[in-house]
Amino acid sequence: MGNEPTKPADSQQPEKPAASAPKIQGSVPNPIKILIADTQAIYRVGIRKIFALEDDLRVVAQAESLGQTLAAASRFEPDVVLMECAISPNPAGAVGEVMKRVPNAKMVIIAGESDEDDTVEYLRRGVRGIIKRSVAPELLIKCVRKVAEGETWLDNKGVNWVIEAYRTQSAHPASAKPKGRLTDKELLIVACVTQGMKNKEIAIEVGTTEQVVKNYLRKVYDKLGVSDRLELALYCIHHRLLQGVKVPRPGEPSPAKPATGVGPSEPASASSHKV
Repeated sequence: MGNEPTKPADSQQPEKPAASAPKIQGSVPNPIKILIADTQAIYRVGIRKIFALEDDLRVVAQAESLGQTLAAASRFEPDVVLMECAISPNPAGAVGEVMKRVPNAKMVIIAGESDEDDTVEYLRRGVRGIIKRSVAPELLIKCVRKVAEGETWLDNKGVNWVIEAYRTQSAHPASAKPKGRLTDKELLIVACVTQGMKNKEIAIEVGTTEQVVKNYLRKVYDKLGVSDRLELALYCIHHRLLQGVKVPRPGEPSPAKPATGVGPSEPASASSHKV
């Protein structure tokens, strides 16, 4: 997608100050600043009109692409980002990009039909609310206010999915103590996985090869009793595995990068886990 230039009309433009538009009620000193990111102009306009009737909600910018969303997030530092999942082919990755620009913002995803994996992945990436496009205006307003206060907003199905994911994780052998303590390099690779990085990106981050990364992940899976990246991520959340570990982000140098290649300390591939 890339960063598009600022458009003169609707997209990525700051909203007019409250004083320049008629207000139904009195103004509040610190309204919730909202960024609306949606590919459909009619939807952006409709949401803005809904929020315009509320004194404590203020739309500060709109965007119609991921590039504009990132630029607007950096410029206006919204309290809440209301983002359509279809704004990017990789919505979970888009969430991570936005959160890097405004780590203190609360993310609400506008989803079509989310499944269990999508819901868990969004929450793992830092999303605080998931709503459907058909949400009623009063529920949309309530969602934004609750999320801005630090609460999580999910429908009943989403709540059940999250509970089931944690229940499954707790019943899994991963809930027991790991078979062996993870090394610093293994923790670094696990941290990269939780950031949604691919094996190639992880290899560059830690200064090794993709095959060595796969070998490390197989060894980590065996130690923790998990079978894939989703279970690994849930294990990290449930056991706070990365507490105190510097979590790398794509493009940032890692604390230490060993020489490329397989050395005596590299784990051998001995498992059939998919990594």
